[in-house]
This record gives sequence, structure tokens and C-alpha cells, in this order.
Amino acid sequence: MSAETASVTGWGRTAPSVARLVRPRTYEEAVAAVRDCGARGSIPRGLGRAYGDAAQNAGGDVLDMTGLDRIHAIDADDGSVLCGAGVSLHRLMEVLLPLGWFVPVTPGTRYVTVGGAIGADIHGKNHHVSGSFARHVRSMELLTADGTIRTVRAGTPLFDATAGGMGLTGVILTATVELQPVETSLMSVDTERAADLDDLMARLTATDDRYRYSVAWIDLLARGAATGRAVLTRGDHAPLAALPAGMRARRDPLAFRPGRLPAAPAFLPDGLLTRRTVGLFNDLWYRGAPRARTGELQRISAFFHPLDGVPHWNRVYGRGGFVQYQFVVGYGQEEALRRIVARIAAHRCPSFLAVLKRFGDADPGWLSFPRPGWTLALDIPAGLPGLGALLDELDEEVAGAGGRVYLAKDSRLRPDLLAAMYPRLEEFRALRAELDPRGVFVSDLARRLGL
Repeated sequence: MSAETASVTGWGRTAPSVARLVRPRTYEEAVAAVRDCGARGSIPRGLGRAYGDAAQNAGGDVLDMTGLDRIHAIDADDGSVLCGAGVSLHRLMEVLLPLGWFVPVTPGTRYVTVGGAIGADIHGKNHHVSGSFARHVRSMELLTADGTIRTVRAGTPLFDATAGGMGLTGVILTATVELQPVETSLMSVDTERAADLDDLMARLTATDDRYRYSVAWIDLLARGAATGRAVLTRGDHAPLAALPAGMRARRDPLAFRPGRLPAAPAFLPDGLLTRRTVGLFNDLWYRGAPRARTGELQRISAFFHPLDGVPHWNRVYGRGGFVQYQFVVGYGQEEALRRIVARIAAHRCPSFLAVLKRFGDADPGWLSFPRPGWTLALDIPAGLPGLGALLDELDEEVAGAGGRVYLAKDSRLRPDLLAAMYPRLEEFRALRAELDPRGVFVSDLARRLGL
């Protein structure tokens, strides 16, 4: 087991902290790492794609769990996989797609570990149909603060505290995950433009139930009659019959061939993403999208993970990094969503990565983010003048509408708003106090918000 002192940060690169980075490779080493951590405790970490400070622990230990990356068993009869928590969704796709299986839920990157997917209870474009990742986890092995390895099954309090619990109940070692059967590694995709936010919400409400996957890129710099204009992209896994005769992919319909571009430079100049440059990009992107197109065949990687083709794409925001802000407000709170979108547009936030989705039924995790309603996520350069005050105002609006922000992406929420956003917070705190009275598992996020 190796260990070194290192600066650790989230994908947004806004709040680095120095910790001892420990890399266990076996169960025994993971147990030893938990038992031997110092007074500042420890927190598990996967591939570092949490945007904020959830997988950091200033002055303490950070357990890099990517060494536990074995796929132990695939059950082709019932469609499930037993794997180590350090296995990435990318690796699962490499192995499972040629066998006719796909992960049940994927976020906007496939470079997320299974342990991280459970700890953040990730969601994807199919939440309105399939819910979040933990809904498809049957059981897991969890290393708790006393050094015990427990089998934790879905539907139990410890499972529900761990799903979305940001690594604060223990270290996930393995998980058994249910899979989605597919006939090809292609997607059949419909694309259309929406003239404004109301048009977008009407289209989503009327027809989303026809699609397994649905997402809208939204132009948050557009104002006036065009406020909230968007490009709506929806689809499903293409059946083999949808592949034209003679198409190359018919010879190997389940091949997984993700594209890859050169990595972004180590540092791009600060100020590259200005209101003017992002506004130009947004206008070109919107006008270049088809008014309506159906049945386009796309690679899985292009539909789900376009940014994964650019390694280190987070560098485009410059040395100051960026904030990703994501919230959800319930159905019936559309007026709150309109006010928030109008406020972001009025502030002229230069965000070219902004997406709106619909969530389905709430998930059982006590701190799971999704609940029925509208969720908006946007990237904003961290150095934007007035950003802190704007996001504080948006937090108040979200909380007042009965909504919440996503802890896996947060790096600056005020702790006094947390209980209003997450009604089961006290149950989570009580279980943590009982399970981990010494506070072995702790993170910068947990200290900041009093989790």
C-alpha cells in the first residue's frame, strides 16, 4: 500500500487541500488504512470527478480506491455484475457492451467509479424512467469505521444512508449492479430546437415518456423572447433492425469505439471564456442544430459522454477553475425555474455547458439529490464577478421552492440551508454518530456543511 502527501482537488479545481493520499490494493490494506488513519480521519475517493470538495480531506487521509478494480463475476442470465468499487463505468462498458449489456445509469462522464456512483447516487438522462444508480444496486460490501466489512442490502437503513452519502458511512469495496440489455452500441437519437424555456418545458412534458433518455442543452445567455432557448436531444438504444443493410456497424454491432481527441493544454489563458466568446458559441450551437431530426444513429460515447473525448477538458476554464451549479425544483414550481433562468441570463453568466432534464420518482437515499421535478446544471468560471452573491440568491430561491442543490457538485453552499433541502438530514447524522462515533470518515464537504 503506497501513501504520499499531495494536493487534492475536485474536477472544478476551486478548493484544493493537502492530504495524505493512500492507495490500498486489497481488502486487508483498506482495513489497515481505515484503522490507522489519524485524528483528521479519512474519506474514500474514486476518479476525482466530484466537482467540489466531497472527496477531499485537508490534513487527513484520502483513500484512493481505484486499485480495487476487478470485475469478479458477470451473470448473463439475470443481467448483473459483481465488481470492485474502483471499477470505472468506462471499464464496465468495455467489458459488458460486447456481451449485450449496458450500465443502468451513466452521468455525463464514464470516468466514474462504481463506488463513486453509489456514494454520489449519480443520475443520467434516463432518471425519468430508471431513477438513479443506487436503485439498480442489489447489495454492496461496506468497510465501516470499526474495521468491519458488512454486506449491505438494498432497502436497509445503512444502504439508504450510503446511497448519496458522499462516502461518509464507510468505504464501498464491492457492489452487485443490475444491467440494461442492448442489441447494439449505437443510439437512435431525435433532435429538435425549442424557441424558449416555456416551449422547452412543454415539449419535455408532452413527449418525454416516449424516450428512455432525454436532455436539453440550454442557452443561458439568451435574453428577451429567446430566454431559455434550447436544443433537445432524446433517444434510446438502437435495435439491430435499425442499422441499415451494408452499414459497417452491422458486422460488429456491439463494438465499443469511443473517440478521443488530444488533451487540453495544461493551462489555457484566464478569461478565454468570456460572455462574448461563449455567447458566440451558444448562438452557433443553437442555429447549427436541426429544427427537427429523427432516428440519427450515434455512438454511445457521442450521445452520453461527448466531453470524455477531450482529456482534461476542465482546463479550458483557466487556472481559477470553475463552479458547476446544479439544482432541482419540483413540478409545480415552474415559475421558480423561470425566475432562476432569467436571473442567470440577466447576470450574463458565460456558461456553454448548461443542461435541463426532468427527474422521475425520488430515490430512497437519504441524501440522494434527485426528486420529481426540473433539474438544471451549469458550469461557470469561478472568477466571474459577483458569482458568490448570485449563487447565494439562487440557493435561497431553490430552497424556498422546496428544491435542493447537488452535493457532489457543491463547493460553496451555506450550511443553514442544508436541512431545508434535505429533510432526512438528521436521520443521516444520527446514523453516522452511531456507526462512526470517532468521526473516522470525514471530508472537506462534511466539515463545511456539518454533515
